[in-house]
Amino acid sequence: MQNLNAIGVPTHYIKTLNMREQLVRDVEIIPLEVVCRNVAAGSLSTRLGIEEGTPLPRSIIEFYYKKDELGDPMVAEEHITAFNWASTQEIDDLMALTLRINDYLFGMFGAVGIKLVDFKLEFGRLYEGDMVRTVVADEISPDSARLWDVQTNEKMDKDRFRRDLGNVTEAYVEVARRLGIVKQQAAGGESVH
Repeated sequence: MQNLNAIGVPTHYIKTLNMREQLVRDVEIIPLEVVCRNVAAGSLSTRLGIEEGTPLPRSIIEFYYKKDELGDPMVAEEHITAFNWASTQEIDDLMALTLRINDYLFGMFGAVGIKLVDFKLEFGRLYEGDMVRTVVADEISPDSARLWDVQTNEKMDKDRFRRDLGNVTEAYVEVARRLGIVKQQAAGGESVH
């Protein structure tokens, strides 16, 4: 979130308090999950019969109604505006911000040998006096993204859990290590530089 703020993408993030907590702005959550896809995987492969791992001709943005009891169904812009979940301007903002975030994350992960297959974002409305801004209001992590090793296509994300592949923690730690968030641990628990 710090990096997104630094490139001008507005987020709810204020500061990190410790390894498990951060201070964020209070926002009104827009009831949508915004998914950006770069490579066919998951439900896209299933719905459209596209082989998993097929690069998409361009990044695709999909909207899902954030309603767990309904299984977060996919919705169109017509649903979003008809049910007043977001305005047309907010939809434009969601799409523009998502594509900007995709460009940034694609480069960031690519630089450390990780393919950004897809990811999910959530947004909120930040009220500042008479002004309302659309801001990123969620996490970006291996829980909300598909991340594959560039060389091997090994899954480094929540699909390790979903598909019972094991080594979930190890995969997440490897992502963090490659990004320089954590140092590699030697067998005895010592940090290796």
